[in-house]
Amino acid sequence: MSRELSDKEIERCREELAKLPIGSISRKTIAGKVRYYRQWAEDGRTRSEYLKESEVEGMRRKIERRRELAKLLRPYGIGARPSVRTDVAVKTGRDLSDWADFVSGWDARDVFPGIMKFLRWPAQSKVLIVFGLRRTGKTTMLQQAVRALTREEFAKAAYMKVRMGDTLATMDDRLSRLHRRGFRYVFIDEVTLLDDFIDGASLFSDVYAPMGMKIVLSGTDSLGFRMSIDQELFDRAYMLHTSFIPFREYSRLLGIEDIDEYISYGGLLRRGEKNLDDPLANEPDASFRDEESTRRYIDTAIARNIQHSLACCRDGRYFGSLRELYEKNELTNAIIRVIEDMNHEFLASVLTRPFKSSDLGIASRQLMTDRDASRRRRLDRMLDKGAVTAELMRYLDIRNADRLGVKVSDVHAAAIKAYLQRLDLTRDCPVRIILGESVVNGVRVLFTQPGMRYCQAEALVRAMMKDSSFSKEPPAEQEYVTGRVLDDVRGRMLEDIVLLETMESTPRPRDIFSGSEVFKLQFESGEFDMVVRDLSDGTCRLYEVKHSAESVDEQFRHLVDSELLSRTEKAFGKIVERTVLYRGPDFDHDAGISYRNVEGYLKSLP
Repeated sequence: MSRELSDKEIERCREELAKLPIGSISRKTIAGKVRYYRQWAEDGRTRSEYLKESEVEGMRRKIERRRELAKLLRPYGIGARPSVRTDVAVKTGRDLSDWADFVSGWDARDVFPGIMKFLRWPAQSKVLIVFGLRRTGKTTMLQQAVRALTREEFAKAAYMKVRMGDTLATMDDRLSRLHRRGFRYVFIDEVTLLDDFIDGASLFSDVYAPMGMKIVLSGTDSLGFRMSIDQELFDRAYMLHTSFIPFREYSRLLGIEDIDEYISYGGLLRRGEKNLDDPLANEPDASFRDEESTRRYIDTAIARNIQHSLACCRDGRYFGSLRELYEKNELTNAIIRVIEDMNHEFLASVLTRPFKSSDLGIASRQLMTDRDASRRRRLDRMLDKGAVTAELMRYLDIRNADRLGVKVSDVHAAAIKAYLQRLDLTRDCPVRIILGESVVNGVRVLFTQPGMRYCQAEALVRAMMKDSSFSKEPPAEQEYVTGRVLDDVRGRMLEDIVLLETMESTPRPRDIFSGSEVFKLQFESGEFDMVVRDLSDGTCRLYEVKHSAESVDEQFRHLVDSELLSRTEKAFGKIVERTVLYRGPDFDHDAGISYRNVEGYLKSLP
């Protein structure tokens, strides 16, 4: 997919465009002499300006530059010449066609057919809402929908992008004029920028939808849409979510086959900017390139999203326990803090558990037992384990604590986490814990944006590894060991990705006798990374998820543990499959264990 411009780039190009001349250069021979003119159309008439020969080349370069900028800005609703229309916010006809042609040849999101299905349903008092976080393909789908219209449908189609300062009264006026002119398919982008949208969104469903208009609303303010559904648009809107982009779709749209690329940058429909010398990699909307770019994304796409929605909803009366933070202008920082703390908690669960057994867990064991003897390391001799543990916990516990004047209480955090779930940023994964004869229920929070989580985890790991003892090791040794520890983080994240995508593609239980359950299973000692339980026939499938590309018998030690298997069957039904998902090729092990490539598994999910 082509790279999108940031707001900063768009404004810079717009300013340059406004200063450049329109038209073209004509060459005429008059009385035997060659003369040059700049010609352009204005108010329906052709106008011209005489050019000295010394001015021709400079004028030609300026006109060519204007054409380049106009082509670049066309997808963002900025025309090649000053508009003569009374309402420049609405695109129809040729302008609409040019705007939609920008995505010619691009593949569509999996949810795209839902837009076309809505547009061709019989008229009813409902609208369609396409919503999700930034950079998840919303506007692109609107462009693709315009291109998919028939000739007759296109003649009745219009697009508008809400601007700051617009109100529902503005929308009412535009829609009224469009309806009188026979337009019936209307796409409205960034509609939640309307300050009065949440409290007056029924204008679209109650007034114009019954008049035969098919209205598609889009925007990044996901929480605002959720609130409008709760209030004004209750039972009068269909919803298409774009925030969750599973690996199979990410791979198909961007042509990326590597699961590690998805772990590093997944969540946005943009490739990772790895060339840090490229100035575009430092733009505010860059993908999860580093901790700062990730923090900017959390700020602009998530934190401000929540704050804007709460402020616009019934004069902000839904702030509840967050009002104190809002009134002190610290709500956005608090939201960012909660997200970072959730990621810190995730990282701590990966890295602090191993210290209890006097090493760095899997990463440490791999370092000490590497098949290549030259790469074996005794990590316990390279690190002051006590100091590293203390440093890690100190770093996780007090990080950003001085950023807020108001303490983020458990009540604040619970409210923010509820809003994050409504933004489709997190999912709750069930955890079943077998303790003796009892089964205890727990929850594991999964992030739908792996790139966001990995970038912050990477920054934290590198900070933690700056232990005074470790820093004395040669740089090559530090890089190698840090890489192996990060591999442990990627392994835990891969577990989360498999759990999340399996949950999302598995039919939910309709009752106790149908559908399936997906959960993580733990015991007093040992666990299964994922269990898929079929309620209709009382069977279950067990999975271990490994980030390794090699098969090692230790990987399935729990899958052949007779005690764990017996307790699992007693609680959840007959075991019909035991599988290790890893990054190597498919094969069947002599121990009765299936090895399946994890990328192939994720792509095969329905």
